[in-house]
Amino acid sequence: MILEMKVPSPGESITEVEIAQWLVSNGDYVEKDQAIAEVDSDKATLELPAEVSGTITLKAEEGDAVDVGAVVCLIDTDGKNKKTDGQVESSEEILETEKVPNKTSLISGNYAAQTPSPAARKIMDEKGITSDDIRGSGRGGRITKNDVINAVPSMGSKPEWGERKQNRAKLSMLRRKVAERLVEAKNETAMLTTFNEVDMDTVFKIRNKFKDNFQKEHQVKLGFMSFFTKAVVRALKLFPDVNSMMDGDHKLSFDYCDISVAVSGPKGLMVPVVRNAELLSFSGIEKEIANLAAKARDGKITVDDMTGGTFTISNGGVFGSMLSTPIINPPQSGILGMHNIIKRPIVIDDKVVIRPMMYLALSYDHRIIDGRESVGFLVAIKEGLESAEELLMDGDPQKAFEL
Repeated sequence: MILEMKVPSPGESITEVEIAQWLVSNGDYVEKDQAIAEVDSDKATLELPAEVSGTITLKAEEGDAVDVGAVVCLIDTDGKNKKTDGQVESSEEILETEKVPNKTSLISGNYAAQTPSPAARKIMDEKGITSDDIRGSGRGGRITKNDVINAVPSMGSKPEWGERKQNRAKLSMLRRKVAERLVEAKNETAMLTTFNEVDMDTVFKIRNKFKDNFQKEHQVKLGFMSFFTKAVVRALKLFPDVNSMMDGDHKLSFDYCDISVAVSGPKGLMVPVVRNAELLSFSGIEKEIANLAAKARDGKITVDDMTGGTFTISNGGVFGSMLSTPIINPPQSGILGMHNIIKRPIVIDDKVVIRPMMYLALSYDHRIIDGRESVGFLVAIKEGLESAEELLMDGDPQKAFEL
């Protein structure tokens, strides 16, 4: 029996995905639930599992954009596993068994030697090269998209400094959507950035005192993100306009704090959401961030994980950033940029002392947040961190950490 595998819907409002990578080859035997491809949507990269066991025939190439519900491969459930049967039929042999009524539709994706696929032809036209410049590595000698990407067009005599290569790779759908949203944020918001600095000495002392017991108790490290999330939640309650967003001619405000946290994944920056951060303890925040970061690294992040959010925290400090102007994550109205912690001389009580200092940046939409609110919000974060025991822990770190 031949099963047509169709692209499932990754989430509401998504009508198209892109084949990012095939994890199997044409003619392979696949097991049910085995990941056979990675597909990109404009919000996440997801794995496509095989619906049944059998021999697979691919119906789309890497880089192809396909509609949700479109057929991307066929699985012949009568195909044999060469690991158990010693031999597996090729896709041509499968066709010759006459198990598929419409044989023509199955072989329409095959091309003669040195004939480019549609995706390859498009890139060849863009690069201005012909079939004579490329050696096809596909089945039957066809020219694949990767053959064209790796091809170097003739540029006359070879220069003295030797061969210089260029690589051309299409951006993933996720990366293209991120780019679109960043340009949208710059063009459609009145974005400004205000700066401050925070003395991290208090946070360092509290963290160093309790981190070992915290990890034993909760099986997660006590990092800086829980302190910053707590400080942001407190500041959002004091300045609710920062926890609002534009909705046409209206201001949409929230009585909850869904904090988007920028994390780095194999496909680039992702911004999953810590829901109802105002209700979470220090350990609850650390566990949720660790869980979301692990899902992003493992490619298991879902569309639902990244949907929503009322405010964003981005920690460029982990990469060594000293100062930046983060871009708003639309439709939100504000984003906090954290940076690296450097020991610097500062003046306290007319004395020069060395303290671990961090620059903070708040980018905000001036259409909805005035200068007073933006500056006051950032000062409130600074106060919360520099007086963390009093303002974030009600004077009792032991209780706040649930130790």
